[in-house]
Amino acid sequence: MASPHLAHAHSLLRFIDASPSPYHAVESATELLSEAGFQVVDPGADAPTTPGRWVLPRDGALLAWIVPDGAAPDTPFHIVGAHTDSPNLRVKPTPNADVPGFRRLGVEVYGGVLLNSWLDRDLGLSGRVSVRGTDGPEVRLVLIDTPLFRLPQLAIHLDRGVNDGLQLNKQQHLCPIYGDANAPDLMTIVAEQAGVGVRDILGFDLMFHDTAPSQLVGADAAFISAPRLDNQLSCHAAITALSGTTPSDSIPVVALFDHEEVGSVSVTGAATDALPRLLRNITLGLGGSETDHARALDSSLFVSADNAHATHPNYPERHDPGHPILMNGGPVLKFNSNQRYTTDAISAGIFRLAAERAGVEIQSFVSRTDMPCGSTIGPTVAASLGVRALDVGCAQLAMHSARELAGTNDPWDLTLILADLLG
Repeated sequence: MASPHLAHAHSLLRFIDASPSPYHAVESATELLSEAGFQVVDPGADAPTTPGRWVLPRDGALLAWIVPDGAAPDTPFHIVGAHTDSPNLRVKPTPNADVPGFRRLGVEVYGGVLLNSWLDRDLGLSGRVSVRGTDGPEVRLVLIDTPLFRLPQLAIHLDRGVNDGLQLNKQQHLCPIYGDANAPDLMTIVAEQAGVGVRDILGFDLMFHDTAPSQLVGADAAFISAPRLDNQLSCHAAITALSGTTPSDSIPVVALFDHEEVGSVSVTGAATDALPRLLRNITLGLGGSETDHARALDSSLFVSADNAHATHPNYPERHDPGHPILMNGGPVLKFNSNQRYTTDAISAGIFRLAAERAGVEIQSFVSRTDMPCGSTIGPTVAASLGVRALDVGCAQLAMHSARELAGTNDPWDLTLILADLLG
């Protein structure tokens, strides 16, 4: 029988392979929650605040929550947040960028992409299209998971200095080819996938992905090799933890947001008021007042789950020597005194006690003092809610690459701690 760590890792691989875009990630998460007894709420309907298990998907974002029977109006919220988006290449509104002999596409770079990692890979295309409907635009998800697209690198014979530093111009050098001059137009391919005519496509949000399947690699399958580990690993852990939660003295919530990689300021990003509005409505739906809601938030906790940098074995000088981070060394608490991460003494203590109850070892990350630090949705959500917060994630290498690497054991250990905190 497979260990829970291995079984969870295989579940994560399936989740990632089914979720090449934020919209597909929300669809995959909604399916998992539905299987666990959550009722799907229509995005246009009022979010239920009565006892039950609820999930509200909207575009590339999702809110899921459990209101236990007999919950008091000032019951605190235990919230886990993550993000569904990953850095990638996205199709421009007018996609064709043909040159003699090749069908080629123009792209925009989304987020902080490791550009070289997209070269010489077999790429598919996914996302959503808006199509003509009887009552206005309708949305269809699109998934082209066959290797139709390719970004061939320039041969070394034509760039003798490439190994001294690859230089890629985002406008000129990142146009995938997908056929010779006789290949069909991209919109013809997309329309066929969407089951509509080309003239029925009104708009699209389409992005490329590596078509190679996610898999376990290394001796004893020690590592996970997959795209989008940042941050679908955390999304999957949060959803899995919530699915098994039976709350008693808290209202557990999972919030998956889009657009973290570009600043979170969007209608489905962490800067939206969707989560604060939901929490307030839950309090009021339980018969509470604004005072009850303030009391609930004073006792609440927000966990920002987003992957952490493992210490790179080939670049140890890029990491703080006093804080080595190992893959399969346990989940990582992330600290930054300039508030790029939200962990403080009290929230760290809450997390450490949860890890002790779960029987899980944890690690502590801080950047080198002479290097800038990244950030997460943690500060944004903590400030908007006014709740105590912490930042945590699983260690990984090759962050923001088209293909990333993480430890096989860490995702399940993170899930165990999140389950403790949500409950």
